[in-house]
Amino acid sequence: MKVKICGLFRAEDIEFANQVMPDYVGFVFAESRRQITVVQARNFRDTLSHKIQTVGVFVNAPREEILSLLTEGVIDIAQLHGEETEEDIAYLKKMTGKPIIKAIRVSNRQDVEQWLPSKADFLLFDSGAGSGVSFPWEILKEVKREYFLAGGLRAENIPDALRMLTPYAIDLSSGVETEGVKDLRKMQEVVKLVRTACPVLQDEKTEQYYKGEKGMK
Repeated sequence: MKVKICGLFRAEDIEFANQVMPDYVGFVFAESRRQITVVQARNFRDTLSHKIQTVGVFVNAPREEILSLLTEGVIDIAQLHGEETEEDIAYLKKMTGKPIIKAIRVSNRQDVEQWLPSKADFLLFDSGAGSGVSFPWEILKEVKREYFLAGGLRAENIPDALRMLTPYAIDLSSGVETEGVKDLRKMQEVVKLVRTACPVLQDEKTEQYYKGEKGMK
């Protein structure tokens, strides 16, 4: 089970990430209170552990902007939160060879079904663009491709989500914040939870779930 902590926008956030070592961190380039500049992203990448993969979060950004950040190595993965098409996804993959995450706003099963054939390497299911609110997790039952689960996750409800679902990764932002900024203690708690308690719940189910499928990375 992987952990992504999104919305790092302060130097302290990078220091926290280097301490807790999530698998991924997210840099938001779209309009948001957590938005950072390209210059900030370069600086953050330089000080972030290279064992942690960086994900750039975009909403209807020009292809050239995304390509530049991927090819320069500022980000390892592009996460598309807007109205990007399968053509956009295919183009970015072809030009960079880098993974693409397509974020889907989930309100019903149809929202999920229509994106399951996507060429994106991963889907990310959320209730909105960083709304911090969860959606009915049962909508995702029997989804057998790898996906990131987002939306209102925090240490208190992650075990409940993982008893119901088998995501490739969990994705948090506000769930590891206090008063709008990243909280080291909360980040430590979530990463420890996933690294220790959750695998105990998931190992056998995950092995069976992905048997014959793409497999866990």
